[in-house]
Amino acid sequence: MYKNYVKRLLDIVCALLALAVFWWLYLIIAIMVRCKLGSPILFTQERPGKDEKIFKLYKFRTMTDAKDSQGNLLPDDVRLTKFGKMLRATSFDELPEAFNILKGDMSVIGPRPQLVRDMVFMTEEQRKRHTVRPGLSGLAQVSGRNAIRWEDKLAYDLKYIEDITFLGDVKIVFQTVTKAFIKQEGITEDGMATAADYGDYLLVIGKVNQEEYDRKQAEAKQLLGVSSR
Repeated sequence: MYKNYVKRLLDIVCALLALAVFWWLYLIIAIMVRCKLGSPILFTQERPGKDEKIFKLYKFRTMTDAKDSQGNLLPDDVRLTKFGKMLRATSFDELPEAFNILKGDMSVIGPRPQLVRDMVFMTEEQRKRHTVRPGLSGLAQVSGRNAIRWEDKLAYDLKYIEDITFLGDVKIVFQTVTKAFIKQEGITEDGMATAADYGDYLLVIGKVNQEEYDRKQAEAKQLLGVSSR
């Protein structure tokens, strides 16, 4: 009953409450992003959702568009500003995902929506995480976030979907608030500006070879090309 009916209703209520109560925070952050990072204010990226349907994820922008002399974007650690790091550390950059929740793309709690280029490297078992709506936060995020290995992160996702309960979701909500706003645990790993992609991780540890890596990356680009048509 909770998983199939009540959870979606609570998602809508929570998203509407967040927008109604914190509209001023959205406005302040939007103005600061515009002043410090320029336009656009929102960063959008295609992610796989429930049943692997690709949707556009909304976030506040945290990086500049700085490019090299050839017109290529500079590395993430160069484009990620001090202000952007603060938004990520507090998870304020993810506030616009309330609109994804209202649209039905996401849930308050569930497996975090990974990149399409991460999804194609997952095993058939790991891709079962996409049988439910992705979440603003999830069991993996309160169990170590990006400080844990990819295999453990995906295992936590599978553990969550096995037993989705109201009390379990409430517990994750409180743990998320504690980690994001009180402890201010960051999202980076090993001093990196952003977490390593799953495919890059598998290539480094030797779980996939260069040929398979290139094939999977091409598959991801094809999926993104189809979704944009």
